[in-house]
Amino acid sequence: MSTRRGEDLALALRLADAADAITLSRYQAIDLTVTTKPDNTPVTDADKSSEDAIRSLLRAHRPDDGIVGEEFGSEGSDKERYWVIDPIDGTKNFLRGVPTWATLIGLMERSADGSEKVVVGVVSAPALYRRWYASESSGAFVVVSTDLPKRLSVSAVSQIEDASISYSDFAGWGERLPHFHSLLESAWRTRGLGDFWSHMLVAEGALEIAVEPKLALWDMAALDIIVREAGGRFTNLDGVDGSHGGSGLSTNGALHQYAVDALKIAR
Repeated sequence: MSTRRGEDLALALRLADAADAITLSRYQAIDLTVTTKPDNTPVTDADKSSEDAIRSLLRAHRPDDGIVGEEFGSEGSDKERYWVIDPIDGTKNFLRGVPTWATLIGLMERSADGSEKVVVGVVSAPALYRRWYASESSGAFVVVSTDLPKRLSVSAVSQIEDASISYSDFAGWGERLPHFHSLLESAWRTRGLGDFWSHMLVAEGALEIAVEPKLALWDMAALDIIVREAGGRFTNLDGVDGSHGGSGLSTNGALHQYAVDALKIAR
């Protein structure tokens, strides 16, 4: 790992520490404040406070980098480097006391040709006592509670009838929904675990496919590099690599084209 990349990852982990301190202190708090955003999704005071803390640290330690966050928008997303923040992925779980929620932090770099890729990613789920992280060409890892980091590797399952699939729910699929049902029926096991956790379980080798039909950049950036560095593949539903495609499909690689083909709709 280069010195710069190591420093980027160390900072991302520090950002996650700061977010964890805030989100855990507000998790299941009786005075948690919940409001509704213009898109009718909920936001809590913990979402806003944790993103604000992350932004403050980035302004102090990476003043030349841009920031894209779910709650407070974009600052310098046209720069060569910018950080992508989802302060709480799984806010609905968070506010209901379900422990499946996480802070997602990704670092994007733009090449001379205009293409972009995630080079550092952290997914921190303190209520699950887990944190996943990765940096470019250095592998992906998970830390459970206070254990030492464990390197991640996707599964070797290559037949759909032996595969496990996870998703969030059946909303947002539109005309793809019948195709999605068929994909689920072809698999060995399916579970609606949802959000970041499905994708991290692909990276761990516990699942083969995780799929969601509608996602924003901040939902995907950190997941993208962790899945890839674990040996898998991350695209949108049409098979376009990266986290700008509006949907998310993580696989172990061996079943990726099968999943893309299964979800195709007539054009």
